[in-house]
Amino acid sequence: MNKLLFGLSAMLSVSLLGCQSTDTATLDETHWRYATDPHGSQAILNGSLVTTEQVEIAFKRVPRVDKLNNSWVELIYDLPNKQLPEQASITLTYQSDKDMIIKLSQKDYGGDGDKTYAHYQTALPAANVWTTQTVTLNDFQRPSWTPASSTDKGIITEHVSALYFVPKLTDAQGGEAFIKIKNVNIK
Repeated sequence: MNKLLFGLSAMLSVSLLGCQSTDTATLDETHWRYATDPHGSQAILNGSLVTTEQVEIAFKRVPRVDKLNNSWVELIYDLPNKQLPEQASITLTYQSDKDMIIKLSQKDYGGDGDKTYAHYQTALPAANVWTTQTVTLNDFQRPSWTPASSTDKGIITEHVSALYFVPKLTDAQGGEAFIKIKNVNIK
């Protein structure tokens, strides 16, 4: 009986350790970064981008410069395995004062692909208190502005290397926004 209890206890400890490492991995500073355009948009940090409790950033996005030069701001989570699992679901605990777009950074549509950056995306509502939402790959679609020249290859999970979190600010007006993320769980 003691051996059975010891075995169950050891299995439970290993299971819990696995869950703990998943949560810790989402706040591993080596997986988080941000990017802004070269036209004057800014990322504003209050200390480190990643702390033990959360990822936190604010952005000031300038309006679109002209037809050929758009502005942009992005909080980026580089996937530890550099790919999504098939049929992935993404559970996110976040705060954002604007609706927030999640983009799947898939090489077929980025700099190594057709260079349209018309990545599959979905939107989450603004949340000024900690909110947890789950999305599946079925919730993602390409943006309405996707050029006709961009061949839709669908979501190829092994080609998705990062998640981009983008405050929903307009091209015409730009604006200010903050994003905080406490947890990203991908299954």
